[in-house]
Amino acid sequence: MAHPLPEVWIARHGETSWTISTQHTGRTDVPLTEDGEAEALCLRRRLADISFVRVWTSPLARAQRTCDLAGFGDRAELEPDLREWDYGDFEGMTHAQILARDPDWVVFRDGAPGGETVADVSARADRVIARLRTLDGDTLLFGHGHFSRVLGARWIGLPVAGAGLLLLATAAVSVLGYDHGLDEPALRLWNDRHHLKGEAR
Repeated sequence: MAHPLPEVWIARHGETSWTISTQHTGRTDVPLTEDGEAEALCLRRRLADISFVRVWTSPLARAQRTCDLAGFGDRAELEPDLREWDYGDFEGMTHAQILARDPDWVVFRDGAPGGETVADVSARADRVIARLRTLDGDTLLFGHGHFSRVLGARWIGLPVAGAGLLLLATAAVSVLGYDHGLDEPALRLWNDRHHLKGEAR
């Protein structure tokens, strides 16, 4: 039975070598690993039976490749505002390396030196949300870890700092929706990986 209120489904891209090494991957186009491609194919099975009125993907290669392997490449629209956080001077650095340089740094509070500020990323998320809320029916987004977390936080009215509470693994599926009406945005599902082989149910 169809649900009465629209939903926004978010699929994070599959594994890359930099997600394994925990390097901050903003605008660098790191390809999916073999396991990352397998994760994206699992997304195909998970999403195949859902009818989406629009499909948007980040223009970065890892998101586009995930979108293609998930079966939506032929209808996806590139959405520049879905790009990952621009980490500036911290691009390619691990969390440990960043903390060695700045022990108190938190991306969701401090932004990235030489890259995007918290206000920059919040504005991007708010632009995406404003567009999503004009659409009837379900929408599918292919994106990234930190930016998708910000999108989830902003959807429910939290500041960007709230994104720190929303963990998001590779190839995870999340669903933004509403409670009783369009004036009550809610998280319907977050960081679900049950579709991946070997994941506990």
